[in-house]
Amino acid sequence: MRGLEGKTITDAGGATGIGAGAAIRLAEEGARVVVGDIDLPGAEATAERAAKAGGEAVAVPFDLADEASVTALVETAIREFGAVHGLFNVGADLSPGNLGRDRTILDTDLAVWQRTVDVNVLGFVRTARAVLPHLLDHGGGSIVDTSSGAAVSSGDPWRPAYAASKAAVNSLTRHIAVNRGRQGVRCNGVMPWLVMGELQREQNDIALQRRFLDEVPTTRLGRPGDLAATVAFLLSDDAEWINGQVRAVDGGANMRA
Repeated sequence: MRGLEGKTITDAGGATGIGAGAAIRLAEEGARVVVGDIDLPGAEATAERAAKAGGEAVAVPFDLADEASVTALVETAIREFGAVHGLFNVGADLSPGNLGRDRTILDTDLAVWQRTVDVNVLGFVRTARAVLPHLLDHGGGSIVDTSSGAAVSSGDPWRPAYAASKAAVNSLTRHIAVNRGRQGVRCNGVMPWLVMGELQREQNDIALQRRFLDEVPTTRLGRPGDLAATVAFLLSDDAEWINGQVRAVDGGANMRA
């Protein structure tokens, strides 16, 4: 892909799953990747794999809910590689203690809502605020946000906080695109459905997997690499005329114009 060779991309949530897959794909395209995650050993493992794939990569302890660590992620990119050219926002709180308690509007504690918004929405605000000044200084760049099919589905009896947070991510993505597009900054999103990363394989929710395959016109479940290809494309110069879009990469779960 054009325009990734030698560019520095901050991967905000790259220890496992989609974030790890994207880091490796970006490295294969010649990018330098700063892998941030609350799971530092996982981020270090991803950085090692990315380096072996052909790029340069470093790992940074990172928490979307912690302003200081967000600042440190960007500062590390500048210290190690001299600049920041793109941001991939992929982190979210999917822990059993948070997403696992996201049930219905009456059964979900407000603390779950607060934590979900703080990480999934305000976390992306924090990273964008930290990266944007540097992108603007360089005449532009690209941000890719990770949303979810839950944001636009026709209805889900569970996980209202998670779905609402991802709908907010879609709105934030369009805001940045409209607000900074004329200054050369593009902001797009990817919208997966069921992707079998490490966490999903560990949970091994067979009923969910079967429901997905029964309801979606596809032959298999999603893989991190399916998202990684689209993320790398949206961060590259090949996508320089794509802005403010949230692309479904979901096997056909959400067919939208």
